[in-house]
Amino acid sequence: MRSPRLAALELRRFGRGRLPRAALVALLLLPLLYGALYLWSFWDPYSRLDRLPVALVNDDTGATAGGKEIHAGDDIVAGLRDSEVFDWHEVSAAEARAGVEEGTYYLSLTMPDDFSRRIASGSGDSPQAGALRVRTNDANNYIVGQISRTVFSEVRTAASTKASRTFLDRIFISFSAIHGETVKAASGADKLKSGIGTAEKGSKDLADGLKDAEGGSGKLVKGLKKLDTGAGDLEDGSQRVAEGTQALADKVDGVADEVGPFLEDNEQTIGDTARAVADTAGAIGGNLDTLVKRAPAAAEEARTAADTLRDVHERRCVTAVLPDAACSDLEKAKDAAADVATLADDVSTLITEHEGDLEKLDGHLATLEKQARALADRAPHLSEDLDDAVTRINKLNEGAGKVAAGAKALHTGLGTARTGAVDLDQGVGDLRTGADDLSGGMFKLVDGSGRLASGLHDGAKQIPDYDERQRDERTEVMSDPVRLASESLHRAPNYGTGFAPYFIPLSLWVGAMVAYMLIAPLNRRALAAGASVWRIALAGWLPVLAIGVLQTVALMSVLHWAVGLEMARAAGTVGFLFLVTGCFAALIQWLNARFGAAGRILVLALLMLQLTSAGGTYPVQTSPAFFNALHPFLPMSHVVEALRRLISGGGLEPVWHACVVLAAYTAGALALTALSARRRQVWTLDRLHPELSL
Repeated sequence: MRSPRLAALELRRFGRGRLPRAALVALLLLPLLYGALYLWSFWDPYSRLDRLPVALVNDDTGATAGGKEIHAGDDIVAGLRDSEVFDWHEVSAAEARAGVEEGTYYLSLTMPDDFSRRIASGSGDSPQAGALRVRTNDANNYIVGQISRTVFSEVRTAASTKASRTFLDRIFISFSAIHGETVKAASGADKLKSGIGTAEKGSKDLADGLKDAEGGSGKLVKGLKKLDTGAGDLEDGSQRVAEGTQALADKVDGVADEVGPFLEDNEQTIGDTARAVADTAGAIGGNLDTLVKRAPAAAEEARTAADTLRDVHERRCVTAVLPDAACSDLEKAKDAAADVATLADDVSTLITEHEGDLEKLDGHLATLEKQARALADRAPHLSEDLDDAVTRINKLNEGAGKVAAGAKALHTGLGTARTGAVDLDQGVGDLRTGADDLSGGMFKLVDGSGRLASGLHDGAKQIPDYDERQRDERTEVMSDPVRLASESLHRAPNYGTGFAPYFIPLSLWVGAMVAYMLIAPLNRRALAAGASVWRIALAGWLPVLAIGVLQTVALMSVLHWAVGLEMARAAGTVGFLFLVTGCFAALIQWLNARFGAAGRILVLALLMLQLTSAGGTYPVQTSPAFFNALHPFLPMSHVVEALRRLISGGGLEPVWHACVVLAAYTAGALALTALSARRRQVWTLDRLHPELSL
């Protein structure tokens, strides 16, 4: 009898009676208990987190920063209430603590009283980070604690982002303010540059002026030296003048005392005498003029007369005889005429030689006449004039004394001025040196102010000046500078879809395992008939394969239409699962055929090894080295990886690789089952009396 017919006869056995039929139905539906029920219960737990009661404590008292009130706790509470994460219950801190401890709440989230104040401190001198306090209790549920860490990490990030936005917004506003102030500073630097340029020119002019001033101060020193010397001479001279005027005043005072009474008593006489002197001076002056004019003629006449008398004397006394008495008188007359002529010549010569002096004398006589007449006119007032003259002389004396004192003070002052002028000259020299240094420094300052102005202008260009839109854009980026640009090539829509590649092969393994509890791994008829070992092996494998196909169809139909599993390659998934169930059936058949009752334990052990090393939940790399070592050699590892590609999408290379591995496992397991069938054809004491029976 062929193997397919033997398999059909084995299955027909389940149609006899209600209990076998019920067992067959239960066997077909068993994978649903592992596959459909497990996936259904875990299908999308994150979509129902809003059913979890969680305590929310808001003790935040708020804060003020930059003139604005901050209530970060209230903002977070409002955001959490708008979200669909957890069933939030606002309670006190004590109620939250007790609720988490007793299990009323899975966890609690607390905003402390200084939460806003710490966030606002970011713009102050002592910035502090705000702290959200989360309290969990793994005794209530460990997974909820893990979920809360992820959720509250997002809450913390959102709160930090909002706080950063406020802080960065102030920074960008400060940038605009700094830009404006820098522009003003640059404008001021331009004015400073212009002013320093003017100052530099002024310092140069000052240096040039001080150079001239230094020359002038040198001349001033020399001039004051001369003035000091002259002042010394003036002091000596004015002192002598003062002494002379004092002596004059003393003399005049004495004379006035003596002459005053005389003048007062003889004013008339003095007047008459003065008039007489004036008349006499006038007469002399007139006669002097006549003398000057007539003297030469008179001298000529005197010489003529003398010559005539001499001639007469010679004629009468020498040639003619006159009486001696006559001759004596004539001789006397001749001698007298000669003397007169000589005198006249002398007078004429004197007048000729002293004509200038006579003119001066004539002028003096005129002055004398004028002064004598003035004296005659003032004679009635001589005593008064004397008193006035005495007063004037005394005033002159007093003034001379003051002049002498002033000359002394002038001399002293000029001495001081001379010393000061020397100091001034030295100071001007120092000033000139300083002015030269100042001019050089101002030149450097002009260059430096130019670079300052240029640098401020460049700096103003580099400092951003953001408007409100630009500030919002940059605040948005800076508050959350790194975003997760998540791109899933083949995204699983929910938790259940992600775990389906793990639970589906688990359910099929369990289905095959239970099937071999009802169906003998080696067909008894074939064994009894002495059929070939391959026919025996196939006769025991094909019924379970048929049941596995039905289990697969039932499981995938429920997962797709009832639970909602969407598969990228539905037909490929179902076809691959037929290969999987055949492989699992072959492995479980061999273990049961080879080891008997102990084989069922080995099937469970192999299932556990596959579940722990397949990487169905966490990546296998996160497991200990033992499971990493087993991972490549167990069929479920390849099944899980292939199902992920078939359900979620992706390259098919792992699928083809898994098909080869499963085909090899199936062929190998069937070959081993055939060997086991050969051994079962020989009866031994162990078969007659097995040590363990299940």
